[in-house]
Amino acid sequence: MKSPSKRSLIVLFIIISIICILFFAAIGRFNAPLANSIVVNVLAPFQSVTSAVSSKCNDFRNYVYDVFYVYDQNRELKAQNDDLKLKVARTAELEAENANLRQLLNYKKANLQFDLLPANVIGRDSATWSSHIIINRGTDDGVQKNMTVITPDGLVGNIHEAYASYSEVELITDPRSAVGSIVQRADSRVAGIVKGSADSNSAINMTNIPQNANIVEGDTIITSGFGGIYPKGIPIGSVAAIKNDSGGLLQYATLYPCVDFQKLENVAVIINHREVAQPAATPAPTAPAQANAQTPAQPTTGDTK
Repeated sequence: MKSPSKRSLIVLFIIISIICILFFAAIGRFNAPLANSIVVNVLAPFQSVTSAVSSKCNDFRNYVYDVFYVYDQNRELKAQNDDLKLKVARTAELEAENANLRQLLNYKKANLQFDLLPANVIGRDSATWSSHIIINRGTDDGVQKNMTVITPDGLVGNIHEAYASYSEVELITDPRSAVGSIVQRADSRVAGIVKGSADSNSAINMTNIPQNANIVEGDTIITSGFGGIYPKGIPIGSVAAIKNDSGGLLQYATLYPCVDFQKLENVAVIINHREVAQPAATPAPTAPAQANAQTPAQPTTGDTK
């Protein structure tokens, strides 16, 4: 059982509560300043506590609302940011691809002797990572074995194997490749063979150069057209250094390739090539006839009898 003191407190609390209910219900109906003053003074502590608690509850509710609102906003902004990053990446990729295609188109316009088929690099042979690539063009597109593969920068290699929808390209960096080459400089025209180096995955050398050959560092090396695979005049690289071979009878030149084989993305296959018609020679102007040149006398005829 509850003690008498506790019961008294409960009864007192109930009475005060009833008085408060009656007071607030009677506001506006009765005007009793003295009673109002007494009740206000009695209930002031309770009202202050209630107001404080209510204020704290409102603050806490607003805080929770702000937290959830900020969380939702942050999640939405993060999603928008990720979407924008993806769009920027796609735009940059499209711009890079368009730049490569424009470069290839300009090369095609400047080299009308070639019928070019654009292709994308879709992989590399895992067994020969540095010397073979896979492109997305095959026999269904007219690609055949031994066709030349280039970029606007220069020679890439040739079709090693052609399948229906893709082909394997042997790069000129493969030590087993052999490209007939020649020095582009008019007063040199030294011929040789360009091969990949077994010592480096990206180096190429021009071999079979005589000791007294007219070749110097910086010379541009192009395809010679010998051998029947590679058309003549495609840039291969520039001479980096000239060294003696192991036998000492010949020398070879290490080359800087025109093509960056580690960054191959877009290439072109030469489906057909033809000789470029040379402009007809303009005949030399003839010397004008002298104004005072004498014309031969014509014989006169007389009447016969």
